[in-house]
This record gives sequence, structure tokens and C-alpha cells, in this order.
Amino acid sequence: MNKMDKKTEIVRQEAYESLPPAIKESLTPEEKELFLTAEQWPESLFTKLDEFITKE
Repeated sequence: MNKMDKKTEIVRQEAYESLPPAIKESLTPEEKELFLTAEQWPESLFTKLDEFITKE
């Protein structure tokens, strides 16, 4: 797995912090780690976050 650059890490952390508490609490520790660091998220994470994800 490639190491993300610092800017991407900061953006991911800010995005995580901006999630509603109920959504953050619904994530497992593994899903939180994937949210912050994974190049590609598993479908289960997309499902939990679907209302916050915009399609480009």
C-alpha cells in the first residue's frame, strides 16, 4: 500500500471529523482506519456513508 501524502491525510482527517457523531460511532475501528488511509474503500463503508458521498 502506498503512503498517502500529508495533504491527503489532512483532508481525510477533516472529512472524518465532519461526519455526524452517529455515523462516526457506527464505524468499526477497521472501517475508521480504511476511511482515513485506504486507496479504495470496501462496499460496506460506502453503504454507511452513502448520504455523504457525491458522485463525480
